[in-house]
This record gives sequence, structure tokens and C-alpha cells, in this order.
Amino acid sequence: MLDDSSINRIKEAFKNNQENNALLSHPERRIPELQLVIEILRYIRSVMFPGFYSNEASHYRPLSSNFYASLNQINCALTEQIVLAYRSQNDPDYSEDDAVDAATEISRNFMEKLPDLQKKLLLDIEAIFLGDPAAKSRAEIMISYPSLQAIFIYRIAHELWQAEVPLIPRMMTEYAHRITGIEIHPGAQIGESFFIDHGTGVVIGETTIIGKHVKIYQGVTLGARSLSDGRKLVNTKRHPTIGDYVTLYANCSILGGDTVIGDHSVIGGGAFITKSIPSCTSVMVRASELSMRTNGKNCTKDDCAHSVQWDECYEECENECVIGAED
Repeated sequence: MLDDSSINRIKEAFKNNQENNALLSHPERRIPELQLVIEILRYIRSVMFPGFYSNEASHYRPLSSNFYASLNQINCALTEQIVLAYRSQNDPDYSEDDAVDAATEISRNFMEKLPDLQKKLLLDIEAIFLGDPAAKSRAEIMISYPSLQAIFIYRIAHELWQAEVPLIPRMMTEYAHRITGIEIHPGAQIGESFFIDHGTGVVIGETTIIGKHVKIYQGVTLGARSLSDGRKLVNTKRHPTIGDYVTLYANCSILGGDTVIGDHSVIGGGAFITKSIPSCTSVMVRASELSMRTNGKNCTKDDCAHSVQWDECYEECENECVIGAED
């Protein structure tokens, strides 16, 4: 158990850190609450797709007497969280009244866009259904596909990002990242009929632009080149542009803000792209040849105990007893 002197030392150390770091200088600061942001996403999902995500489906149907209350519940909760987001920035340009007025306007405009967002998501669902022969029904996609959950949350977050709402869009997409393994920055611009197949490990950076009818497989990275001083590139185009009807196979990496993949192109699995690719082009990585050599007569387990360690044995074993790869 800590004694009083230990507690006082800890307290003084925390106080010193707080006094010397602007991030900690406002202990009374309130930020948006993640659990409430998640609940807002769940309510929106239930309004858009009644019967799929709630046991109280009738509350979310447009003709229901409860529909009015459901929309107002979302609107009030979202407005409150946007106000907290503005407060957390300590922006001198926003008084308390200004923050409330801005949040109220943003939330109302966002709510009025929900039908259009629903249309976009229905196109995404259709693209997944038509593109995945393993999908037995559209309902199966809605209920069980993590890629659709990531796309749904991205499209909600992107609208708030465009409205310049602080914090909340990133909170939403990082929550999606946590539950699906798919990372889509809310600032990315993604066209209609978007399909992520499998999805684990997909990364789509902030300034990425993706056209319509694009299909992406697991492990794809749409990123920036290695940055020595990232702060100098804030608000610049750092991520690639992907044209319409493009397919990106598993584990390919496409990097750079000036890199453009032309319409109707196909990028093969494992490709590493840092230059633009013309339209109607297929890019494939040729499989490396595997050559083997062994000297079984002179190699025993006793004199080569590290035989399973490819690199070490290849370099150190005089008998050259381990299978090695040569270009």
C-alpha cells in the first residue's frame, strides 16, 4: 500500500508534467465520449437499415410514430458531442454560444443527408453482392461482412470530416479499425459501389482519392512515401489516386500523392507501386524462382543444429546443408 509520502511525490510529479505541457494544462477539458459516439453510429445504422441491427425495428421505420423521436435522439446526441469536440480544441474563435450554434447547424445538415448516405451504402452492398460469389444474400452482407461495417462508418465519418468537425470523425474510423482491421481515414474520398473483399490489413490514407466501382483485397496499402518531416506535408496530397473500375489485389502497396492508377487497371498481389500506371493496364509481380541445394551425405543434425535457421545456416554452415533461395 502506498504511504502518504509516495502519494505526494507522485502528485507533485504529475503536477510538474501538467505545468510544463500544454496538452495537460486544461484538466477540466471535456472531449467527446467514445461510447456515445459508438451509440450514435449504431442508432444511425438502425435508422438506415431497420430490422437488421435492432430488436425494436418498428422504432426506426420511416412510417413509424417513433421515427420522429429516433431522429431527434440522434440529432441531440450528435449535437452534444460536436459541442464537446469544439470545446476540446480551445479555439479562441469559438465562444460557447458559437460552438453550440455551429454544432446545431452541422448536425441538422448531417441528418438531412442520411437518405443520400443510405443510397451510397446500398450501392456498396450491391457491389459486394455482385463481386463476391461467396455471398448468399444481401442480408448476409449487411449482418456479417466487416468490410461493410468499415465502409458504413467511413461514409458517416467522411460527412462530418467535410463539415470540419474536430475529433469525432477520427474517433469513428479508428473504432472501425479496431473492430474490423480495416483503416480508412475519414478524409479519403471514395466513390460509389466500393468493395473491400476480406479486408484485414487494408489501409487507406487521408488524401487518397478512389473512383467508382473499385475493388480492394486484404492487405492493400494506399499510403504516403516515407516522411522525414511529416508536419511539413500537412494539407498536401500525399496519397495515391485510384481511377474507376480498378482492382487492387492482396498486399499491394501504392504510395505517393502524385501516383495515379488509371481506369480499368489491375494491380497484382504484392506489387509495390510508386509511379503512375496508365488506364487499362495489368501490373503483375513475377514469382521468384526457388532453387534448392543440399549436401545430405555430409550434414547431420549433430553438426548442424541450427539447420532450421535459413540465414544463419546459409552463411555459417560449411556443408551448405540447408535449402537456400537464389535469385
